[in-house]
Amino acid sequence: MGAFSKNKIMDYISNDNMLERQIDTDVQVTNNGIDLTLEKVERLTSPGYIDFSNEERELSGTEEMSFDERDWIFLEKGTYKVTYNEIVSIPKDAIALARTRSSLLRCGASIGTGVWDAGYRGRSSSLLYVSNDNGIYLKRNARVLQLVFFDLDTETESYSGTYQNENCG
Repeated sequence: MGAFSKNKIMDYISNDNMLERQIDTDVQVTNNGIDLTLEKVERLTSPGYIDFSNEERELSGTEEMSFDERDWIFLEKGTYKVTYNEIVSIPKDAIALARTRSSLLRCGASIGTGVWDAGYRGRSSSLLYVSNDNGIYLKRNARVLQLVFFDLDTETESYSGTYQNENCG
């Protein structure tokens, strides 16, 4: 029990389709997890509404930003929504925690994300915080986040919330 090794991750990818739409499995699967890559960046355009029951939940509006002709995007200091290329399927006996890749941190940016629940499947989105007063340039498909997987003591019910199968179309 504990964090998944590279071998265990590769077994799940090979046998259970844990990872789809990846760019290069050999590069993205590390000794400690899976690197996710940048597919798109959106600017937040409205407030969000969060309540206890989710009956009145309303996500913030967004507007997609454009990469330039060389696939670079410049982001000023601020908060952005990012979506990854990869579709991830979390096993029912595991969870994943996501961490900002250290190179992104060293450039003055970080990514905030929640727990990736057992049984979740989707192409997730997260918040990108650019703290650097000078901004940051990101290239489409840059490796920006690392998912680290952990065993649960028993298999559980699959995640069945609103975000199941998000962005898979």
